[in-house]
Amino acid sequence: MKTILHVIDTTGPGGAETIFIDLATRLPGDQYRSIVLLRGRGWVYDELCRRGIEPLLMDAKGSFNWRFLSGLVRLIRREGVDLVQSHLLGSNVYCSLAGLITRKPVVATFHGAVDIGAKERFEVIKYGAINTGARCIIVVSDNLRSEILDSTSLKPEKIKLIYNGINTADFQRPRSRALRDEHGWADDEIIIGSLGNVRPAKGYEFLLRAAALLAGSPRSYRFVIAGQGKGRLYDGLLQLRDELGLQDRVLFSGFVDNPAEYLSSLDMFLLTSVSEGFSIATIQAMAASLPVIATRSGGPEEIITHGENGWLVEKENPQLMADAIDFLCADSRLILALAQQARTHVVDTFDLGVMLAGYEKVYSAF
Repeated sequence: MKTILHVIDTTGPGGAETIFIDLATRLPGDQYRSIVLLRGRGWVYDELCRRGIEPLLMDAKGSFNWRFLSGLVRLIRREGVDLVQSHLLGSNVYCSLAGLITRKPVVATFHGAVDIGAKERFEVIKYGAINTGARCIIVVSDNLRSEILDSTSLKPEKIKLIYNGINTADFQRPRSRALRDEHGWADDEIIIGSLGNVRPAKGYEFLLRAAALLAGSPRSYRFVIAGQGKGRLYDGLLQLRDELGLQDRVLFSGFVDNPAEYLSSLDMFLLTSVSEGFSIATIQAMAASLPVIATRSGGPEEIITHGENGWLVEKENPQLMADAIDFLCADSRLILALAQQARTHVVDTFDLGVMLAGYEKVYSAF
């Protein structure tokens, strides 16, 4: 049995965190023993406990925390760790260094452009540590691989593509009236939803402007943004919603802990991101048999074939988003065909089993 230590930078909800949890909890129990190390409590901690794994906690505050690195090394040695699986830049750096010290293989996963920011401090040192200490570098989309090769010194021969996966069976459920009943929306109103925490990369300001452009449409639209929101960006979006007169048309519903149930209440899914390493929310929506409109923001182009299993539009263009919504909602046959092909494609390509098999193949090499 191989003991794997799973480490990630963050503790709140998100796509990378969901993949992290699935890897730690869904690898075959007769072949792998999973140990999880987190930097603090939060949604990730609670979800892992719910699934039967109690994570270890170790503080890693500061630009570089030597105590965290030394604690990581001690943990690897004490628990007889055979392989370290890290996620996101900070953990990839620490774990690569720990792998060098303990001579244990490290698999480092990058999930998006946030991992390779142009203003990253000490980037030469950080990427040098990963180049030296990581045996394999996983990227979640080919677009992310291209970005990494263009903007970092990471070695191309170490990089391997493994698409993120979801348990597609969880999203196959009857349509729900929950949102309609909760908010008193009529049956002929079209509910368009997004799913993702409020961050600059999600481009929700373009969703608001697209919603405003649809105010004069013969169809009635309701928009729901499901995701954790706080701070200046969130406050600014609420202000923009008020300025556009969309208080009754756009709902910020906050974090949802059951994406499958939320998606079953929608008629259409809209991704307005300006940058996506992949997009867990998009494949979740496709698995839920929803017609999907997504921006050409990196990852979605590798998920969706335009006009076949979804609809792609240029990013940062609310007029094109509004036009796509109106066009598709006027053609019920096209919407149905897109939704059916979307589910088939996701089950075949992005099911959790496909992802796990990819990681297991990597692990078996060390």
